[in-house]
Amino acid sequence: MSIETTITRAWQRQAVWLWLLLPISWLYGFITMLRRQAFRIGLLSSYRAPIPVMVIGNISVGGSGKTPLIIALVTYLQKKGVKVGVISRGYGGDTSQMPALVSTTSLPHVVGDEPCLIAHMTGAAMAVCPNRQQAIATLLHAEPNLQLIIADDGLQHYALERDIEWIVVDAVRGFGNEQLLPTGFLREPLSRLEGANVIYHEKPDADLTRTSRSGSKIQSADRLTMHLQADELQRLWTPTSNDAQSNNIKPANNSRVHAVSGIGYPQRFFDTLESIGFEVIGHPYPDHYDFSLAELSQYGDHPIIVTSKDAVKIRALLADYTATQVLSEKYVELISRLWVLPVTAILSENSYNNLDEQLKALGIRIDHDIHMSALL
Repeated sequence: MSIETTITRAWQRQAVWLWLLLPISWLYGFITMLRRQAFRIGLLSSYRAPIPVMVIGNISVGGSGKTPLIIALVTYLQKKGVKVGVISRGYGGDTSQMPALVSTTSLPHVVGDEPCLIAHMTGAAMAVCPNRQQAIATLLHAEPNLQLIIADDGLQHYALERDIEWIVVDAVRGFGNEQLLPTGFLREPLSRLEGANVIYHEKPDADLTRTSRSGSKIQSADRLTMHLQADELQRLWTPTSNDAQSNNIKPANNSRVHAVSGIGYPQRFFDTLESIGFEVIGHPYPDHYDFSLAELSQYGDHPIIVTSKDAVKIRALLADYTATQVLSEKYVELISRLWVLPVTAILSENSYNNLDEQLKALGIRIDHDIHMSALL
């Protein structure tokens, strides 16, 4: 088991031994505070892009639904007539080949798995680079008519100035022991949320009345919310042989499945599968994990369901494998059991209204002739 997996599981169960790491968390918090103040007073320089930038991020480590949210926002803006592009650090990609543009044919080992997924789902102009200024320059050189850039996971990247900032909070997962790394899973203290634009990732059937830290009730009309909706299962890979196709039967409700996940918070994926009727055998892996076909083959007897992010890498793995050799019978059988569960971020209407108002303040025109119901 990797150190990352060990720490993640310890955070999930709030293990007592984590408190031994508290001095490191204090040091981390002090350095984080100094760094942010240095940018605020100008000791460290920041970059202002020539067009408005919207940053989507979170203050916690692990999945919060950020990628589906970005896909939903980009799709909404495209349908509203806004020319929007996306930048990302390209985590898991090859930094020696960055800055790089991302297209529907890009490979995850070059640009990262999440950028591949965003580009595939939206077709939006996108660039990746750890240096966000270089990513923006590359993006605008290719698409000079963009009106807005959405920065994926750039909340703590204070070297990039932002015009809009949305912080995603997983309301179900919460904040654990409310401590900074490594004692807890917070990148920044909870005070970072005060006065910020926060979007709460809820369960689909959640009570939309929330109690603030001061004890007052926050009604749904006063806050932004989203939830993830499970879509239809899809084949991960379309078989080329008739024999493989004949065995590729979609898993039925109430059947037992292997849920294999290399995302930041795999338990959400397992819970989603259980909520739609599957008996789940969960196999959590570290975020951005690179699977092998041999590793997936060990989960026999039952269908294997993965997330869309993991599917991006597994498809690339299969494409590379089949380009050089014929699939063995074992891997043909594996492919017949591989399925993907896509999810869609469903935002509350006031979330979209809030975004419209923010863009209006920046001089970005929204086509209000397109009715909201047509976009959802």
